[in-house]
Amino acid sequence: MRFDLYLCPDHDHDPSKRINQITQSPLIYNFEEPSRLNRYLAQAGVCSRRQADDWIARGLLTVNEQIVTEAGFKVQSGDRICLNQTALNDLANALSVIYNKPLGIVSGQPEPGEIPAIKHLTRDRFWGAKTDPIPTIGGMSLPPQGRLDKDSHGLLILSNDGVLSKALIGPQSQLEKEYIVRIRGEIFEEKLKWLRHGLVLDDKPLKPAKVIQIAEQTLKFILTEGRNRQIRRMCDCCELRVIDLKRIRIGPIDMGDLPDDRWRILSSFERDQLIKGSQ
Repeated sequence: MRFDLYLCPDHDHDPSKRINQITQSPLIYNFEEPSRLNRYLAQAGVCSRRQADDWIARGLLTVNEQIVTEAGFKVQSGDRICLNQTALNDLANALSVIYNKPLGIVSGQPEPGEIPAIKHLTRDRFWGAKTDPIPTIGGMSLPPQGRLDKDSHGLLILSNDGVLSKALIGPQSQLEKEYIVRIRGEIFEEKLKWLRHGLVLDDKPLKPAKVIQIAEQTLKFILTEGRNRQIRRMCDCCELRVIDLKRIRIGPIDMGDLPDDRWRILSSFERDQLIKGSQ
């Protein structure tokens, strides 16, 4: 089934690479059972349900060349779905970046005196070729997609892309998150078994985790969930103290050669990999 989108012919546009990819042919709904338009666009990876609802309310979508403004509108088999230029601009303006967050920087909302990660996404910290265009972050809203505490460091993705956000932190996401953790305390096989399976936080069992000892006082954690300060609390349960915690991978995306306190743009290919990997 195709998930391409058709640009309404009465609008000119200056297409970005991503918009080019979704404007090659009409999006035709070809399922037998009707579906809410917002749900279908979200499942197709076009936008989030919230974004689709906003477009519908603003009259930016057409079905069979008729503008749709009805919340909960359902598409039928054979319906042809089209975005106008304003909706396409919303897609083109979506931005996702990878940041190698250092210690001491908070990923989200800062307390007084703290520095949020988005303030470090400056031109002088951009990592890429000299010919790469550097987006101006300015006052843009770019929420972190999975927190990384002030006293932890490593891979952080910030994005205003609703579909990617669902893939990264949605309740159904299956993406692995990999961490290298230096520990103080005695490590033995029974503790590793507890860390892998059987611990409970906030009266709720944790999902099974992969925990491997890779050095005398160093563990590798691979999780598919992200409870608040989860690894530190897991270690506390086993009388281990975390000395250093670094996230090195989210799904198929790793840090690569990105230096500390530098950022780069997440590519369309990487975005697609993350969305597919979350399913």
